[in-house]
Amino acid sequence: MTDSYASGTPYARRSITERAIGAARLDIATYEEVEADRGATGQAAVVVIVAAIASAIGAWNGGLAVMMGGVIGALFSWGVSAGLAYFVGTRFFGGTADWGELLRTLGFAQAPRVLNVLGIIPGLGWLIMAAVWLWVLVAQVVAIRQALDVDTGKAVLTAVISTLIAFALALIPMLLLGGALAAGALLAG
Repeated sequence: MTDSYASGTPYARRSITERAIGAARLDIATYEEVEADRGATGQAAVVVIVAAIASAIGAWNGGLAVMMGGVIGALFSWGVSAGLAYFVGTRFFGGTADWGELLRTLGFAQAPRVLNVLGIIPGLGWLIMAAVWLWVLVAQVVAIRQALDVDTGKAVLTAVISTLIAFALALIPMLLLGGALAAGALLAG
């Protein structure tokens, strides 16, 4: 059975599980499929949510509230990362994609994070989580490369630059808050 997606490209429709496994295997055809399937954004969101829950369980750091915060943070980070990769990749490296294509491919690139649930294993957990972190990093470069239709070097540069921008943007509120707290301490005497 084949479906024709909004882009007009026919693909054999695979389940979310098959797509997540394909993305984890760094299968280029999987990334091309989810890039073209405008209906796969919800599936990508599910992958991000499941990966965030697995990571929270693996880190074993406190309750439902922490888990929910992790899920919300993961969804926010996913959207911002896709936006920054879109901006950097299209403006500086000649990439041809829209935000949704990056959103879908980068969402599925989170699939290996499901294995972070194994982080709960004493003595081995940190090693598993470090390996998964590297794996996701490679998957993100593949996702960016396939979505933007650029070479690997440009995909790596897009990932690095967009990550640095995200870090700088995250740092600004911390610096402002730290400055405000320091000023308050000085005023309080």
